[in-house]
Amino acid sequence: MSRIASVAVCIARVPLDNAVTFSTRTVLAREYCLVKVKSVDGAEGIGYCYAVNTSGRLLSVAVTDLLGRRLIGQDSLRVEGLWQEMYQEALLQGRAGAVMRALSAIDIALWDLNARAAGLSLYKYLGSMVEDRVPAYASGGYYLPGKTPRKLGKELAGYVRDGFKAVKMKTGRLSPREEEARVRAARDAIGPDVLLMLDANNAWRDLPTALRYMDRLEPYDPYWIEEPFSPDDLDNHARLAERTRVTVATGEIEAGRWRFKELLDKQAAGILQTDATVCGGISEWRRIAATAASYGVTVSPHAWHDVHVHLAASAPNAGHVEFMPDDHIVNFRRLIDTQLVAKNGDLLLPQTPGLGFNFDSAAVRKYGTRAPGGKDLWQVVR
Repeated sequence: MSRIASVAVCIARVPLDNAVTFSTRTVLAREYCLVKVKSVDGAEGIGYCYAVNTSGRLLSVAVTDLLGRRLIGQDSLRVEGLWQEMYQEALLQGRAGAVMRALSAIDIALWDLNARAAGLSLYKYLGSMVEDRVPAYASGGYYLPGKTPRKLGKELAGYVRDGFKAVKMKTGRLSPREEEARVRAARDAIGPDVLLMLDANNAWRDLPTALRYMDRLEPYDPYWIEEPFSPDDLDNHARLAERTRVTVATGEIEAGRWRFKELLDKQAAGILQTDATVCGGISEWRRIAATAASYGVTVSPHAWHDVHVHLAASAPNAGHVEFMPDDHIVNFRRLIDTQLVAKNGDLLLPQTPGLGFNFDSAAVRKYGTRAPGGKDLWQVVR
């Protein structure tokens, strides 16, 4: 038994070198909620979640004032019980959004703590399906000033030369004709055998609009169309899934197993992109993946490959892990001391205990922010 002595949180704000545009928004910086859970014997686990552009303060307060205090003195191995108690405590404040993201970060830290205490890499601690690697796709293809279809194709072809057999690009911001030109250039550049994922980032408001785009994009054999509508518009996801031969993928900002069950029941997605840093942590991700398996549906987790390689390695119905090849657009890797290795389109699994990385103390000092009136970067609950 290992009792929990403290829970600490820090918000790190990492500016983007250059602003990047999605189909529906522009990002200038990313905030991350970093969490550490320490046991009385000195062992420590870490977790994190994405706090978007400017909302990190909401998450840190959820950790310090709502969730963290419930863990002090508790047995760190009682993960399921602690999850349920935190969830129940936060029932009125938010079963999704900022509070659930904070809960997710804490839950990840608990699993990391216990795996480190056991001396096992997290994927082995969870019960591995594979030995040393999981398949990945290279995620890029963002909208940037001056980025022509030809330059987009060159970018994606570079990922293929690096060994990736699947790549992803953004779509939906421009007109159907312009998006067809982009997708055509991508397919011409990567060839017919590489999987091409398309990410619309909630671009389309109605089914007729989506169908206009898909009629133009289908000839280029997309592997999936990701987040075509608002995440709350499940009915249109289901209608599109009926009308296009391209698999609909979604779920990256959904939380809780019940919402995912609704997605499955409505046949609104053929691939779930469940994100452990959003949905309720590793504990809830595993429940969702198990539910999806009973429907014969694959889970390909969204972003944050440093956590998701472990989950994909331990789930029988896991697909590709999303891998961000650089540190510019999704710049979390600037905050940690060890990076995953990609080889021949796979991600090699860490063999060191727990998640296989630590927060880089110098980077946290550089990017960490202090709470109003606070003296330290880390707020500690004991």
